[in-house]
Amino acid sequence: MTTSVGNPGSTTAEYKRSPSHFTDRITADGAGGWPAEAGRYRLVVSRACPWASRALVVRRLLGLEDAISLAVADPLQDERSWRFTLDPDGRDPVLGIAFLGEAYAAREPGYDGGISVPAIVDVPSGVLVTNDYPRITLDLATEWTALHRDGAPDLYPEPLRDEIDEVMEDVYRNLNNGVYLAGFAKSERAYERAYRNLFACWDRLSQRLADRRYLVGDTITEADVRLFTTLVRFDAVYHNHFRCNRNKLTEDLVLWAYARDLFQTPGFGDTVDFDHIKHHYYQVHTDINPTQIVPLGPDLSGWSAPHRREELGGRPFGDGTPPGPPPAAEEIPAPGRAGTGSGAGSGGGAGGA
Repeated sequence: MTTSVGNPGSTTAEYKRSPSHFTDRITADGAGGWPAEAGRYRLVVSRACPWASRALVVRRLLGLEDAISLAVADPLQDERSWRFTLDPDGRDPVLGIAFLGEAYAAREPGYDGGISVPAIVDVPSGVLVTNDYPRITLDLATEWTALHRDGAPDLYPEPLRDEIDEVMEDVYRNLNNGVYLAGFAKSERAYERAYRNLFACWDRLSQRLADRRYLVGDTITEADVRLFTTLVRFDAVYHNHFRCNRNKLTEDLVLWAYARDLFQTPGFGDTVDFDHIKHHYYQVHTDINPTQIVPLGPDLSGWSAPHRREELGGRPFGDGTPPGPPPAAEEIPAPGRAGTGSGAGSGGGAGGA
């Protein structure tokens, strides 16, 4: 999710997502200069952002809360980038900065590109390490294994990687990014193309999941994480705000049950903040919603309804175990808190929301 003024892609008929600019990797051997070390790095997220939410889910599933600390930005940005106005004195208590852009500038003085989340910052130097959202979660799963909790699942099992990658590419192109292609389209033709591709992918996924509990294999993988973070926002934001309105998630029996199954799995629903999600999209994307009115709905009670997906078999964590409850400091407050700040900006770019 990147901060900019005006909706991203607003000068072209079809929205173009910018690639991640900072792509250093944190690895087990530290070959690139960034070794995986407990306590060294801080993960900066917005709970509004689906790309950042992937990192939140993976960090929880793998039990990396003690190894990688967490900074949560205000869901509303301004032209200076994601800001830490949720923290006392408006500064992140670990990094000591008021805006994420300060870590970007520390990495590349004079940098004038997008400021995106998720981002990982080196705590001792205050320098941004990476904003490469697709790689961040894969590296958490494969390069941080020495720091995983006991019982952590294998989210990117080597024998299944080709199939996982194939499914994730379809999901990314047509659904994860497809909602933005529809929502930020500046022509009827661009919108209709994105809409059709999105729901063609939707139907493929619904058919695929009709007789299997998870997308690949019989356990949760990275593919499920990436699909979930879009589905959980669909009725609250994308159906109305981005005009992805052929049907709601709650109207697809298969995908709605699949999404509820994951939501009720420890590590998924306990990272979701619907207040942050709605306030960000409806108040920041002023080209789409100039009134900045935030809808009161949808009714969220259905997320806790029985899903019966366990009847399809599958083992959510494979030979492992579910994560424990989130740290008290990271628990999601009851709905009604977010949006107390003010700000005008826009999500988009490399990890755009």
